[in-house]
Amino acid sequence: MKLGRVVLFFSLLLAVHFPAHAQPGSKDAAREILKAVVKIRAIVPDYARSAKILGTEREGSGVVIDSRGHILTIGYLILEAETLEVVGPDGKAVIAQSTAYDHRTGFGILRVDKPLEVKPMELGKSSEVKEGDPVLVAAHGGEDGAMGARVISRKEFAGYWEYLLDEAIFTAPPHTNFGGAALIDRQGKLVGIGSLFTQIPIAGLGAIPGNMFVPIDYLKPILSELIDKGQTSEPPRPWLGVNADESHGRIFVTRVTPEGPAERAGLKIGDIILTVDKREISGLADFYRKIWGLGKAGVEVPLSILRGIQIRDIIVKSADRTQYYQLKPKRRI
Repeated sequence: MKLGRVVLFFSLLLAVHFPAHAQPGSKDAAREILKAVVKIRAIVPDYARSAKILGTEREGSGVVIDSRGHILTIGYLILEAETLEVVGPDGKAVIAQSTAYDHRTGFGILRVDKPLEVKPMELGKSSEVKEGDPVLVAAHGGEDGAMGARVISRKEFAGYWEYLLDEAIFTAPPHTNFGGAALIDRQGKLVGIGSLFTQIPIAGLGAIPGNMFVPIDYLKPILSELIDKGQTSEPPRPWLGVNADESHGRIFVTRVTPEGPAERAGLKIGDIILTVDKREISGLADFYRKIWGLGKAGVEVPLSILRGIQIRDIIVKSADRTQYYQLKPKRRI
């Protein structure tokens, strides 16, 4: 989207929210807001546990959220990164450090030693974003990285990687550079961070391509802890290390994380998970909630599975996912 179209979009969104002296055609407002969206480049060593799935060279966007150099992004971009660079609106790359990756929400935070000379983007209220609302999806690159979209739905999202949001934000049309992109509301405030490309079911129409955003309201209660401590005070959830798919209410194992809890317990690709702690499950979200309801990371998770034509009972000793993905120096032989 070129600047003229961005300005037009912001003119419609911001005209009633900025005083007259601050909106010279909304051009200055648009440019200032978009400057807060920066490029993130991550280099991950090939021995990192996430390298085979997420790659060793990752690139996406982040949003400057304060004057101290903190940048918000989607966590998988910076997971196990050995080198991080941030490229601001001046085109210069600066070194950054990973501060936190919150597996519950998916948010990642990094910090540059010398704050970028841009105005931080103000956090909005994602709870006020409704279906049908016009929004701006902004990746790095200024006006060239921005495009208008609409909120298609607000609903639960269950990811195959043991991830659950009670009320994600789904938008269309899709932005190709969605990773870490800013979702900006009509007040010019940040209301979500881009996570993935997905198909959005529409009643009577089938499915349309779009993006899923993590609502910014999930960040507010934990932001200070993530910045100060690198993690929240919430006990880590039990993690099994499985990728799963849901079909007709049944849960199929599609991948078992190498050296993870599920692999050690003997779970295999193709297994159908029937119960958790002798309780039947009715979909992916219910599967996760029943696991997490057993306690914190380290708790034993009794599963009943169907393998071929045999039903088996296994016990998975869960783990803390954050500890599993803690980058460790490569062992020298």
